Amino acid sequence: MIGISPDEVKAVDKFAGKYELDFTLLADADHAVAEKYGTWVEKSMYGKKYMGVQRATFIVGPDGKIAKVFPKVSPKQHDKLVLKALGELAAAA
Repeated sequence: MIGISPDEVKAVDKFAGKYELDFTLLADADHAVAEKYGTWVEKSMYGKKYMGVQRATFIVGPDGKIAKVFPKVSPKQHDKLVLKALGELAAAA
């Protein structure tokens, strides 16, 4: 599993260390990856518009192709949905 953050390398390293992440967290400070995946979007908070990352999960299959996309991730149910999708993909393989 790989996570990608729009923060600078130093901030990503600090975050990963603080929370003892058991996966690789990469920095995408220039948001080039987010743009390619369509997750660098216009957002709005309190009427103010700004650009930021829309959280999403991409499951990449063994063939290197995107097998499933979960746009607009909801943290409360997300892990169950992803695990179910992974199980379905493994069963279909």
